Amino acid sequence: MATTTTTSTAERTELTRVLPGLLLAMLLAQLDAMIVSTALPTVVAELGGVNQLSWVVTAYTLATLASTPLYGKLGDLYSRKWTLVFALSVFLLGSVLSGLAQSIGQLIAFRALQGIGAGGLLVGVISIIGRLATPRERGRFQSFIAALGAVAMIGGPLLGGFLTDVASWRWAFLINVPIGAVALFIVLTRLSHGGNKVEHRIDYLGALVIASLAVVIVLVTSWGGVDYAWGSPQIIGLAIAGVVLLAVMIAVERKAAEPVLPLGLFKVRNFTVAQILTFLVGFAMYSLIAFLPLYQQAAHGYSATSSGLLLLPMLGASLVTTMYSGKLLTKTDNHRTILVGGGALFGGGLLLMLLVDQNTSPFLFTAYTIVFGLGLGVLFQVTVVTAQNSVDRVNMGVASSTVTFSRSIGGSFGVALFGAVFTGRLLDGLAKRLPADEYAELRGSAGKLDPDNMRALSAPVHRDYVVSVADATHNLFLWAAPFGVLAFLIAFFVRAGKPAE
Repeated sequence: MATTTTTSTAERTELTRVLPGLLLAMLLAQLDAMIVSTALPTVVAELGGVNQLSWVVTAYTLATLASTPLYGKLGDLYSRKWTLVFALSVFLLGSVLSGLAQSIGQLIAFRALQGIGAGGLLVGVISIIGRLATPRERGRFQSFIAALGAVAMIGGPLLGGFLTDVASWRWAFLINVPIGAVALFIVLTRLSHGGNKVEHRIDYLGALVIASLAVVIVLVTSWGGVDYAWGSPQIIGLAIAGVVLLAVMIAVERKAAEPVLPLGLFKVRNFTVAQILTFLVGFAMYSLIAFLPLYQQAAHGYSATSSGLLLLPMLGASLVTTMYSGKLLTKTDNHRTILVGGGALFGGGLLLMLLVDQNTSPFLFTAYTIVFGLGLGVLFQVTVVTAQNSVDRVNMGVASSTVTFSRSIGGSFGVALFGAVFTGRLLDGLAKRLPADEYAELRGSAGKLDPDNMRALSAPVHRDYVVSVADATHNLFLWAAPFGVLAFLIAFFVRAGKPAE
């Protein structure tokens, strides 16, 4: 007993010393999923490639979700400390290269490199906290991480807009270097090796198949209706490949000794409901944060900083409910009621977004986003706890990583789908409203998305462009609203009961 107490005290002391570095590493991974949103118009103004706009976000989230499943097992096999150091080093290298990119293709590639590192940061920090914290303390630290995610959602767009306005969009990536260097120093000097390594049979085939399936899904949603017609051989071929990969994934994961995605857990109702809800959270969250600043800058001429500030109330509301929904859950243990309430706000906020047009006042726009943010915070926090409480302790880590995976693939799918919907509708609207020569010039000049260049357009072209952007945004919400309603309905399927032991 004395030995256990001594070990627990030593681990608590180590966690206290290394916690600032772990939280900085987690902040970097979550911040970079958001920071680029307000910088996107300026990025495409300098580098071009408006048709590849969504890939600047999608490449990061896709690489994150593809690498996330493997990092947990690599940490068990080699050392959680050195796996985290490797992931942080890859992330910082990707950040430097992204800040130096000279074309949209380079930026997308380097963002993918960042994402590969981010996958290790997300899993590594949670795994290290799980090793050092006692079971009773883990819930408290999960609230820290969830709150940190909300801070990243608040700070990301705002910081990205501020750096774009006062310096350059490149600093949205280069700012990671000093922060990451501090995190790396703390982890290297204050975190122990992590104990004896445990041999595992790593499911490389499963990880490869799952990553390939995710890539196919994103390609179909991003290319369909924009680069290729939905009925084209390319899209149909990718869709068929997706079905085949899904079947292969199920077969591989059923036979794997330690599968990346344990299919047996999906027999537990609350675990499955939590995964669906967290997929929808990622789907809507990343998409709105990516495209709402673009709408505000293009349709209303706001600066990058101003468009980020307009998201601040939504993300602040999300932070409040992220923190307090966990406390409410601890007091009541009523997962279903809390999730239904969160789903109602989440879906209601998306329905209110249907009222947004070029004449919507900033006050009403802010009110609508606050409703969405309140629901987002509830679902963001409580779905994680619901998934963890639906499995036994042996599968706690797998449950946590699966939630991260579901949210990431939801974000990749959502940004790609909404990017295709937004771009396709925007180009169709411009083609209908503008003369052929004006349309060709506007479509060929990605810089027209930039507020400064928008002001240089002639009055008739500017008016038609604003109307087209507003119409494309409204169409995006027509696609998003049913997913919000679906989240509300699915929350009713959560089963009341005691957590698994």
